[in-house]
Amino acid sequence: MTATKYKMILAYDGLNYCGWQIQPNGNSIQAELEKALTTLCKTPVKVIGSGRTDAGVHALGQVAHFSLPAPEDLRKLLYGLNGLLPHDIRVKTLTVAPADFHARFQVKKKIYHYHLHCEPFHEPSKRLYSYHIKYTLDLQKLKEAIPYFVGTHNFKAFANENEKGSAKHAPTKTLYALRLQEEPGGYRLEFEGNGFLYKMVRNIVGALLACATHEMTPESIPELFRSKIRPQTLRSAPPHGLFLVQVEYDETPQ
Repeated sequence: MTATKYKMILAYDGLNYCGWQIQPNGNSIQAELEKALTTLCKTPVKVIGSGRTDAGVHALGQVAHFSLPAPEDLRKLLYGLNGLLPHDIRVKTLTVAPADFHARFQVKKKIYHYHLHCEPFHEPSKRLYSYHIKYTLDLQKLKEAIPYFVGTHNFKAFANENEKGSAKHAPTKTLYALRLQEEPGGYRLEFEGNGFLYKMVRNIVGALLACATHEMTPESIPELFRSKIRPQTLRSAPPHGLFLVQVEYDETPQ
């Protein structure tokens, strides 16, 4: 019998996890999903995600797929899965996918949001889900820096471990849009791109904040791209302000 492939969209609070991918030194989102599915379906199940999120990063719309030897009742599978998962991981939708669907290799666009809280005191409900900015930001300088990142570039200078993985083999990515939006208590940086290197979003946020505090100038950003080397002085924004919001396939929002 041909295996049945399933596609899931899930949300999670990344605070208590070492990231999406299974790691030897900590619990991961992938490990929890595989454990729950294996228990529920009484057969080993491998879950493939659209990409890795780092330790402490959250998701509202991560996408993953898995296959089972025989068809299952979708409603029963969805409710059973959420019943076994920890409370900080939830599968939002579960559908049967085409046999050739691949959650990682067929991604067309990813959308990330990074939240900055700019009030004098960090609101308790936002403490674990936004970066508290305690200093004054020159928003004009931040806005001037944004256009330098939009478009197709070699983003090695904004990746950690830029001689490993995709940073080594496929460092050129296209950032379709980067927007600064005001929200209660601060601002939200919205990233839309065809792919992102390890810690790329957090390093770009760090560079934008460096421009907003006059530690670097927007005009210096092209030289960073040309150097392909991440400066030791470029600080990465912390993970807890970052959310994977949406993953799109075939130009159609999920």
